[in-house]
Amino acid sequence: MKILAVCIGSAETLTGKSYKTGIFKIPVSGPVQVDGEGLLGDRICNRKHHGGPDQAVYIEGGTTLDWWAEQLGQPIAPGTFGENLVISDLDNRDVAVGDRFVIGPLILEATAPRTPCATFAARMNDPMLVKRYTAAGRPGIYCRVLAPGLVEAGQAVRHELFAGDRVTMPELLAAYGSKRDNPDIARYLAAPLAIRIRAYFTQKL
Repeated sequence: MKILAVCIGSAETLTGKSYKTGIFKIPVSGPVQVDGEGLLGDRICNRKHHGGPDQAVYIEGGTTLDWWAEQLGQPIAPGTFGENLVISDLDNRDVAVGDRFVIGPLILEATAPRTPCATFAARMNDPMLVKRYTAAGRPGIYCRVLAPGLVEAGQAVRHELFAGDRVTMPELLAAYGSKRDNPDIARYLAAPLAIRIRAYFTQKL
């Protein structure tokens, strides 16, 4: 595996919306510093739902983006989904909470699936994309930064699997927002979840 693209964004206003968003990411050349809050220079506008130490970096797998390009019938340029990093040969379905991505001295730990929102649908100009993305079960991956470092396209990536019980991104996305009783909540909470999703499942106990 290797880094295919490193993407950052500035605050922009979506057509027909009054608020600004950082979802428009573009690839950059050269190394970018990553610390506990994410990529230096990357703009996060809605701090209630995005960003913070547990959702500092957003990853998409190259295999998953290729699948979406086929489904949507159009190329998916790096950054289109609002991701910071695109990793080659990575299928999002294979990632669980607690998995680590080691990129030189930089260590990222998966914490939560990307949950699609109205901003994402508007950015893609597809009002049905929230339902479609959820049904596809291939969510992007939010990570916390365990060790800071520089990242740039072309760097090798080592995917280290979590040693505990695997709670995959598709499983969490399907469970999030479900009104059904879920006997697996205690298992979810045993994994190193992001604080927002941990709070959601804790109140479900």
